[in-house]
Amino acid sequence: MTSGPLILAIDCATTGCSVGVWQDGAELAAEAQEISRGQAEVLMGMIQQVLDQANVQPQDLTFIAVTKGPGAFTGLRIGLATARGLALALAIPCVGVTTLEVLAHGVPLAERAETLVLACVESKRADIYVQLFSANLEPLSEPLATDGPQLVEVLKDVKSVVLVGDAAARAQDFLVDTPLKIILSAAPALPDCAVLAKLACGYLNGATTPQPLYLRPPDAKLPKAQGRARP
Repeated sequence: MTSGPLILAIDCATTGCSVGVWQDGAELAAEAQEISRGQAEVLMGMIQQVLDQANVQPQDLTFIAVTKGPGAFTGLRIGLATARGLALALAIPCVGVTTLEVLAHGVPLAERAETLVLACVESKRADIYVQLFSANLEPLSEPLATDGPQLVEVLKDVKSVVLVGDAAARAQDFLVDTPLKIILSAAPALPDCAVLAKLACGYLNGATTPQPLYLRPPDAKLPKAQGRARP
């Protein structure tokens, strides 16, 4: 009897860094840290650690799953570059899934059975990143960068919503003066690599090299010389 795909899942797109090895619906090993900076220093060590714990060699992997944003610019780039580089070296696919989808799919059925789900990711700016999902986790909106008034408009016809993600409390503050019934999910506030791996299996066929999902331009600007040396 053959086993299902053996997956290395990587997330450092938000305010954490997590890695897991997953196969046949089971997490074989996982490591996670809450870290907003320094992912480049710890990520490869965490990958080696979970591979050792799972007794897996890199060449045993079927594919690599990675969160592709939205999230923190630096962590997002580090995660994607690492996942894509490993996949290229191993000649295996690399599958990207949005942070918002991973968060939404982490919400237990009991919490979302009769309501909608709003996945919320911190931007560390005035806005937050959100996406609205049905109780069955079908997307009802595109991923959005939104502030308070815009979020109220997005949810104007919604009666109740479950909030999940590291920006869930901020979203709740945005909505405090609305008649919405608001539930704060008990699901993890950061993307769960087991959920990431499971979702990535559904995207494996036809997967292309994942590109970062940015919902607003970076704060850093190129100088007027566009990086060219001055004469």
